[in-house]
Amino acid sequence: MDPLPEPLDRWHRAVNARDLDAVRAVTTSDVEVGGPRGTARGLDACVEWVGSSGIRLEPTRAHSVDGRHTVVAQDATWPGRPDHVPGTAPVATATLFEVRDGRVSRILRFDEGFEAALAAAREL
Repeated sequence: MDPLPEPLDRWHRAVNARDLDAVRAVTTSDVEVGGPRGTARGLDACVEWVGSSGIRLEPTRAHSVDGRHTVVAQDATWPGRPDHVPGTAPVATATLFEVRDGRVSRILRFDEGFEAALAAAREL
């Protein structure tokens, strides 16, 4: 695994700790957050998602595309989701991140996998 860029390492640690102040500190005010359930924009939407979902994202693989975009494969669990069954295996997912001025500015989750996220990163 390529090392996570420092802002993405801080972002993952903040999300997994549900440290909403730390999420705010490492995320841009106009962050784009997207996934299978739709897209939202803005820091408040990102913080709301982290706080309400209970998501945990454990990076398993990372690939920097161009110095600004990084795709991270993750094992994801959502203990806050009503359909989550405790003790079940995490879901393998991939997230395309963009970092601007040392802060996370785009978070796009791809359930289709790492290669789909890489292809999307190369189109940006």
